Amino acid sequence: MNRINQKLQEKTNEKLLSIYFTAGYPNLNDTTSIIQDLEKSGVGMIEIGLPFSDPLADGPTIQASSTQALKNGMTTEVLFNQLKDIRKTVNIPLVIMGYFNPILQYGVEAFCKKCQEIGIDGLIIPDLPVDVYNDQYKTIFEKYDIINVFLITPQTSEERIRFIDSISKGFIYMVSSASVTGSSSDFGDVQTEYFKRIANMKLKNPQVIGFGISDHTSFMQATTDARGAIIGSAFIKHLNSEGTGKIHRFIGDILEA
Repeated sequence: MNRINQKLQEKTNEKLLSIYFTAGYPNLNDTTSIIQDLEKSGVGMIEIGLPFSDPLADGPTIQASSTQALKNGMTTEVLFNQLKDIRKTVNIPLVIMGYFNPILQYGVEAFCKKCQEIGIDGLIIPDLPVDVYNDQYKTIFEKYDIINVFLITPQTSEERIRFIDSISKGFIYMVSSASVTGSSSDFGDVQTEYFKRIANMKLKNPQVIGFGISDHTSFMQATTDARGAIIGSAFIKHLNSEGTGKIHRFIGDILEA
């Protein structure tokens, strides 16, 4: 069974914390040590951002980290090389989050094959339309046991959500609002009602909420009706201000407050 599904099906009352960070940031060779430290700190899943020059869904914090990572020399090939031995030390699910252009340039099947070889469990590709994936790439992803994670927003129709649920095999990434990453730090009534509405749909795939989660309070709010939550911009800001030496403290504050 894919590690993502293994993790999501664990019989536990603990909510899943997934952390996003940009590969090659703050320094080119920080990638593997950050992953190792995150697992040791109690993170349940990690999203490794493959930096791209035109990141549509990312707010200024993640955009800036992507720009710096590209200046540092991060490429698809460099990332794969950095991760080639990651499964010797890390057991939790690893997901690469990136945009479709670099994957298309690398070759979709070659990319999925490489992910399988090094132990990547899934991909999040915000600009790959669900219908295009279903028609052209689903069989390739399944051949290499790579889960493709789709995003929904408060504006996504119920029909579309149910279609996404029908072709998903891991979790559904619930974007908390229609804005970009890092733009909010708490949730109002509209978002809370959205979280409850999706929970009441009783989808077959669990939901993990991202965008706007930055501390223990927002993590607990987000996971009231969802299996887990994703923190990205707040962790990037922590790396920017504290470096890579105090990751355990950041994660501890989120999980335990």
